[in-house]
Amino acid sequence: MKKKELPEGLHRETLAVRAALEPSQYGEHSEALFLTSGFVQPDSETMAHRFANPQEGYTYGRTSNPTVTSFEQRLAALEGTEGAIGTATGMAAILLVCMGLLKTGDHVICSRSVFGSTMNLFAKEFGKFGVESTFVSQTDVAEWKRAVKPNTKLLFAETPTNPLTDVCDIRALADIAHNAGALLIVDNCFCSPALQRPIEFGADLIIHSGTKFLDGQGRVMAGAICGPTKYIVDVFAPIVRTAGMTLSPFNAWVVLKGLETLGIRVQAQSANALALAQWLEKHPSVSRVYYPGLKSHPQHELAMRQQSGSGGAVVSFDVKGGTPEERRKNAFHVIDSTQVLSVATNLGDTKTIVTHPATTSHGRLTEEQRQAAGIGQGLIRMAVGLEHIDDVKADLSRGLDTL
Repeated sequence: MKKKELPEGLHRETLAVRAALEPSQYGEHSEALFLTSGFVQPDSETMAHRFANPQEGYTYGRTSNPTVTSFEQRLAALEGTEGAIGTATGMAAILLVCMGLLKTGDHVICSRSVFGSTMNLFAKEFGKFGVESTFVSQTDVAEWKRAVKPNTKLLFAETPTNPLTDVCDIRALADIAHNAGALLIVDNCFCSPALQRPIEFGADLIIHSGTKFLDGQGRVMAGAICGPTKYIVDVFAPIVRTAGMTLSPFNAWVVLKGLETLGIRVQAQSANALALAQWLEKHPSVSRVYYPGLKSHPQHELAMRQQSGSGGAVVSFDVKGGTPEERRKNAFHVIDSTQVLSVATNLGDTKTIVTHPATTSHGRLTEEQRQAAGIGQGLIRMAVGLEHIDDVKADLSRGLDTL
């Protein structure tokens, strides 16, 4: 069945439910889930053509799949990019960027505040292959500029960061990258295209962990890169076909359907997060709250410009205490006293998640790396969900009020 051609200028909310491949001959209203490893070809000539031109037809599941294509088209439409390519996880998407754009002797500049696994991938894994990485302040534009070398190929940032919600100036970093002949890669996991489109501020490629807000209910693993066709089709697609970091059709279908409610979920979760952050700021057991929606946040005004006036759905805070051991004990007490919240490490779920970054997401870093990133033992990260906010506050109070 032929699908109606979508007109130009549709809003993101409309694209989130309409952008996809045309339906099959059966005219299904919900996008179909194609669970198959291979595709039957009408004849040898067609098969030869499709194997030589994978973007023009389906041959094998590691190469492409209609359900995955629908997810890619919808996400690209939401991000405002020419294309997107799905991957097995968010980290697989970053790995794909590195494999496609870096070689021995190249240099990467990366925020020292990014996710711990991202730091390890650049510094440790690609360091083994002769790629040099320099880690700089997330917010100090001058430090990014000073780090540029003749062999700099990529600038990489996530904004806001995990877990301290530091916000970088995307436009300023894009200018630095482009003046150096490099590319700016932005991990848009925390905001999603519901709040932020980095491409509008000059970013070249956008990274997603579809596991987080894109799915939205903690069901599957997924990742993606969004960007120009010259990178998506000509650089990254051949690597996926060869290396196999393929997004499964089932996971793609789950996230595809998750995108339909992305906007309303993120809006509601962000409102909850702001209310929680404002409450935490006044609690006597809390020494500091990290949330871009608060006026006390160092990059509040920048965040409001880049993030559609929203602080997002992640809040972190430091509990009071003396020595690092005491702060860690206090943080554990707050977390372990909860009866409603989920003690886990994911984010973007409809269920609120509480975690201790120093021993989980950043647990594999050295103490020196954690200190440089500002990850203290008293830090707690909240990925705020859709529960009634009073219930979330009451659950945290069980621990905070008894420190």
